[in-house]
Amino acid sequence: MIINLNLENKKIIIIGGGNEAEKRIKSVLNEKCEILVISDSTNKQISNWVKAKKIKVKKQKIESTKFISELKPDLIITTTNDKKINQKIITSAKKRKIIVYSSDNPEDSDFSNAAIIDFEKMIQVGIFTGGRSPAMSKKIKSKTEKALKKVILKEDIAQIKIQKISRKLAKELISTQFERKKCLNSIMNDNYIDQLIKDNQVKKAEKRAIELIKKWK
Repeated sequence: MIINLNLENKKIIIIGGGNEAEKRIKSVLNEKCEILVISDSTNKQISNWVKAKKIKVKKQKIESTKFISELKPDLIITTTNDKKINQKIITSAKKRKIIVYSSDNPEDSDFSNAAIIDFEKMIQVGIFTGGRSPAMSKKIKSKTEKALKKVILKEDIAQIKIQKISRKLAKELISTQFERKKCLNSIMNDNYIDQLIKDNQVKKAEKRAIELIKKWK
């Protein structure tokens, strides 16, 4: 089952401060969550994120799982080269019903990481092999990304932005879910809005969508 976790306001602990940790931090950096790195050293990029106050760091070498009961995270990602400590973290986290992932043991982790194709943070397509072959995920991602760039256009991205604005207003002004759905579909299929988007007049398209919602009966 492929799901997208809502990590807003959650506490995430990343164990390790190298390149693998950097990759995992990058994957959650825009999730509006609290990120704490625990490691005795960090690479340049991680240090830059700390300086920019995007993440926090606790300088220490992990030798036990005591930090789990002390910090009570919602999710743990361990990226160390020490397989024994990684396994201890997995076991201890699962006992406490905390979601956990280990880079060296995806099979025993609670989730696997997808190779993500991202379009302006509006559309994400994930390539999963269930942790069986991260290398193949990346290879398939590369081939798929080229094909999707011909299918997913800037107009689609603009429509998603307009739908986001429209859904929020529709919830305020239209009482039933059935009518809201009809209204949002009419906005998505509105020829005038389509043309405005193609003419790069997105603000006017947004205004048109708002007008349609306000007039909806």
